[in-house]
Amino acid sequence: MKLHKNDNFSRRNFLKTSVLASGGMLIGFNFLTACKPEAKMPEDIASLNFNDFNAYIKISDKGYVTIFSPNPEIGQGVKTSMPMIIAEELDVEWKNVTVAQGVLDIKNYKRQIAGGSQSIRSNWNVLRQTGATAKQMLVTAAANKWKVDASTLKASKGTITNANGETLGYGDVVKEAALLEVPEKVKLKEIKDFSIIGKDAINVDIDKIITGKPLFGLDYKTEGMLYASVLRPPSFGQVLASFDATQAKNISGVVDVITIGDKARKFLDKGYVSWTVALSESDKVVVLATSTWAAIKAKKAIKAIWKDTSQLESTELHHQKLTSLLDRKKTKVLREDGNLTKAFKEADTVIERVYSSPFLPHNCMEPMNFYANVTAAKIDLVGPTQTPAEVQKSVAVLLDRKKEEISVEMTRMGGGFGRRLYADFAIEAAEISNKVKKPIKMVSTREDDMTTGIYKPSVKYSIKASLKGGKITGYHLKEAAINGGMYGAISNFFPAGCIPNFKVESATYNSNITTGAWRAPYTNFLAFAEQSFFDELATELKVDPIQLRLNLLQKVKNTTDKKIQYSGKRMEDVIKLVRQKGNWGKSSNGVYQGFAAYYSHNTHVAEIADLVLQDGKPVIKKVTVAVDCGVVVNPTGAKNQVEGGVIDGIGHAMYADFAFKDGKPQSKNFDSYRLIRMQETPKVEVHFVQNELSPTGLGEPALPPAGGAVANAINAALGKRMYNLPLVKELEKSTILG
Repeated sequence: MKLHKNDNFSRRNFLKTSVLASGGMLIGFNFLTACKPEAKMPEDIASLNFNDFNAYIKISDKGYVTIFSPNPEIGQGVKTSMPMIIAEELDVEWKNVTVAQGVLDIKNYKRQIAGGSQSIRSNWNVLRQTGATAKQMLVTAAANKWKVDASTLKASKGTITNANGETLGYGDVVKEAALLEVPEKVKLKEIKDFSIIGKDAINVDIDKIITGKPLFGLDYKTEGMLYASVLRPPSFGQVLASFDATQAKNISGVVDVITIGDKARKFLDKGYVSWTVALSESDKVVVLATSTWAAIKAKKAIKAIWKDTSQLESTELHHQKLTSLLDRKKTKVLREDGNLTKAFKEADTVIERVYSSPFLPHNCMEPMNFYANVTAAKIDLVGPTQTPAEVQKSVAVLLDRKKEEISVEMTRMGGGFGRRLYADFAIEAAEISNKVKKPIKMVSTREDDMTTGIYKPSVKYSIKASLKGGKITGYHLKEAAINGGMYGAISNFFPAGCIPNFKVESATYNSNITTGAWRAPYTNFLAFAEQSFFDELATELKVDPIQLRLNLLQKVKNTTDKKIQYSGKRMEDVIKLVRQKGNWGKSSNGVYQGFAAYYSHNTHVAEIADLVLQDGKPVIKKVTVAVDCGVVVNPTGAKNQVEGGVIDGIGHAMYADFAFKDGKPQSKNFDSYRLIRMQETPKVEVHFVQNELSPTGLGEPALPPAGGAVANAINAALGKRMYNLPLVKELEKSTILG
């Protein structure tokens, strides 16, 4: 086993440390043996004797460091980048670091959530302080041993050196360091002195991923574990009336067929428990078997009768409801500036457009699954979750147990995109194990995920602008959404503050179809609508689309409005950078360009899409991206996130469509649900603004502007404006090649 590849340290019993609190920071220590900085990495690091240093760090007696990554890993790269931050301030060589997944530990870790692109941003200072505090204590211990002032010592690459050139390894003084008080203040490195942060690092799990070694939730199993396949209502608005499992029970490998639901209903009756809970009130039929094959086969053999309890909704109904909401005069006003009525009344021209998008499933490559072992003494939960603390909390309420009795371990996830923020599948696993008193793993099929899961809500936007004297004088954004609407901060994104008369309002239709966060919630479509609309305004005003944005940003660069979320200066910087790198307006004959820029998840992004016509059909050849996300911790990982966000954004804007009929999803698998294909993906060229500002989100911000950039490029090529997603419908089912 090679460097960075050992996850054997990730079990919950590993963090048995005493805790010292200082300056709002928790660090726990055990006594441990010496580190030898000159030691070379052995083939099998699992054979080494590792000892706890604190909740984040373990050091072996051979001189190697294990750093725990606290947050869930869904492919966004935090399992690599978060330990890089600790290693930087601890001042050890990255090649001598092994990374392990941390378990749920709310006492020692901050915000163990993979959501909102906030893992690095919210933990940046904590992780730096963790490494720096440990280093300072080690240096102080060395100073005490040498009887010199700690300020005369230098720590680098796991070795402490004094003025005479004498050295001590971290392990030589760690025992003494453990007895010291945790310093309230520590000195952090100057960003210019970073040697790990800002350098390319490969994914610490890459060997396991490409060789198929156990790593994901589907890989996890224990002796005596049963597999559970759950039969849920086929339509939203239905519940189980009765079922016949006679044939299912006769299938080889089937152990039992049971129902669950009573615990979930009592859970729901308790009212609000967690925003991550999205449960049906229906009973569910569960097949327990010795293999997934037997469980899934038996589930198909069950004869179930379902009864309607609420309206069975269809896509046409949703269109009607959302359209009526846009016409409604009474809505929730999220932001209002100036006198919009006066602006429209005095305008030379008023432009109004309506944009619409469908429901979308998440379609994680790894279907939902979770392991649960409920006993009288404790509850063990293991699996792919973006919100481990919420899983623990929800299961505690469900089974009326103390949270301290429930451990949650996180496996790597084969995609999340917001789906695994929700705890429904973990709650099901816990309810099943509690009923059968055995360890089980609930495993969903692709069809289960696509037809009974949580969806991006269908949304419509009406955008209206007043133009007078060559200026945008008024802007009115109205949202109509299923089960919610844009959260408050979004109304303060661009163009808020740039237009004197401005209003954002939202209205909601409550549906029985479960909806939730989907990569870059709400902005994933709002950016398409707004950026398409601004492109149309630029045409009307006879202004270059990029220059129009730059002109508007001048009005917000020195704003005193504390509600404004974005930076006019940073947005201007990414726009100017992408204009240069994307050769805006200087492309060769036959290349049509589209531009979009957007701020979300604290990050500013601008994109230019290059498109050509091939046999009269648009072909997306290249997307140039400029990003300001502050300090880039791992350039390789950051580039991967931007590339993935752009391709995901283009693919879903172009092809993704999802409909309901009588409450039943009309797509079950990828044969009827279209995703972008490899030959259709464009080249993505990524450029980062260089600065020393704290890192911001990166897992989501590149997605929102991608669809708008492509739509604007299509208009440049074909003279056809895009108002509805997916774009292929607007293009009369044309295939986009790439």
